[in-house]
Order: sequence, then C-alpha cells, then structure tokens
Amino acid sequence: MSERQPKVLSVAGLRKVYGATVAVDGVSFEVGRGEIVGLLGPNGAGKTTTINMILGVLEPTAGTIEVEGVDVRRERSRALSCTNFAAVYAPLPGNLTVTQNLRVFGMLYGVTNLSQRIRELLEEFDLRHLRDAKCGVLSSGEQTRVALAKAMLNRPHLLLLDEPTASLDPASARETRERMRRFAAGGGCGVLWTSHNMYEVEEVCDRVLFVSKGRVLLEGDPRKLPSEHGRDSLEDLFIAVAREPLTLVPGVAA
Repeated sequence: MSERQPKVLSVAGLRKVYGATVAVDGVSFEVGRGEIVGLLGPNGAGKTTTINMILGVLEPTAGTIEVEGVDVRRERSRALSCTNFAAVYAPLPGNLTVTQNLRVFGMLYGVTNLSQRIRELLEEFDLRHLRDAKCGVLSSGEQTRVALAKAMLNRPHLLLLDEPTASLDPASARETRERMRRFAAGGGCGVLWTSHNMYEVEEVCDRVLFVSKGRVLLEGDPRKLPSEHGRDSLEDLFIAVAREPLTLVPGVAA
C-alpha cells in the first residue's frame, strides 16, 4: 500500500479493560482505501473486542478510532454512516424475510433509491429466489449471503468482516472472496477481515496483523511474513502466535 493512500480507518492506542482483565492493550493500526487487512489471532486474542469498539458497540477504556477522519467516540452516527459489517455471530432477525431485512437496514442506513439497491443485491448475491423467505429458516450459507448483502447496502467506505466465509461451501467462499477483492480494488473502500483460514487470508489480504493477548505482535505481507519469522507457512506462524508468542518478539528469548 502506498504511504500516500488515504486511510479509511485509523486506530491509535486502543485499550479495553474489564476489571483486572486487559482484553485489548494499546492496539494501533490503519486500513487504507482499496486495502484488505487481515486481523488474525487465536480465540481470546482481542479481535472481536477490537471490532466491537470500532463499531461503537463497546466503549474503549483508552485510545482513539477514526473512520474517514471522524472520531467514532465523539461522532458515532456520522462515523458509522459509511461503515458496515457482517459476522457469523450476528445473524439478521429470523422472523423477517430477506427483503424485509434489507429494507429495514437500508432505512436505518438512509440508503437512497433503496428498492433498486435491494434488487441489485438480491441479484449479486443470488438471493432472488429467497427474497420472500424468512431468514430464520435459511441454511447457514444462505444466511451468510444475506448478511453480506446487508453489509453492502450503503456501499460502505469501511467494511468489517468477521469470519465472513465460515459457513459457505468452497465455491461460494471463493466467489465471496473474489467479490470482496473487486469491491476493495474499486478504491472506495477499505476492509478489515478476520479469519482462521490462513489459505483464504493469503489469497485475499494485502496485509495482516497478528494479535496475541490484546496486542499487535506482527504485521506484514501474508505471503512474506512466515519466512521472515522462520516459519514455512502462514498457518505455522499462526500456530506459533497462539502457542509461543514471546518467541516471535524481537529481543525476547524463547
């Protein structure tokens, strides 16, 4: 990514503390326009807490978050108007149909020409035949496609995707990755992507951040980072981060 590339997300000194537990400990990073950044780490590393603070769902203990230069803490509605997300743990209301869900969320985001936008997304995500089906009866893969369609409703400048392909079959997962790459490559959006599938991360991400115990431990090109740290693959590096994070910190003995 060029140093002159505009930043859609800037996170500085982000910290979240629950009593004696430090969930996120001084995290700083940026996502540029047209860039897909992987946020990686084992369960409990602080990834979802970080995403929830970016979305304004959780209040940071310290630090700043800016979306398109707008402070999320001070102007949450303005910052989040150009943000959207999809996550496997956040299904859409099951008693509403696919079209009803898209319409409700489209209204919340103030999407103009909403009916036309819904038609476009139903076509793009192969959901036309499910438009009147209630989301609660859809398969997990179909629900994921609806969630991704919802995430694209407002043509976000910042798109947060938490395990976006976890419930998809290989063909649908590949199609989703290609779609997200095209969307980011259009230059109007930056994407923060979490995944436990390291092959997917290598394919889709321009840059990755490895998080361990609430801190950013490593950062770099997912195709080069393993060899830079003496590992054969990104998966091997992920395992090392999960099991032996101190061995990866410069100047710290194993």
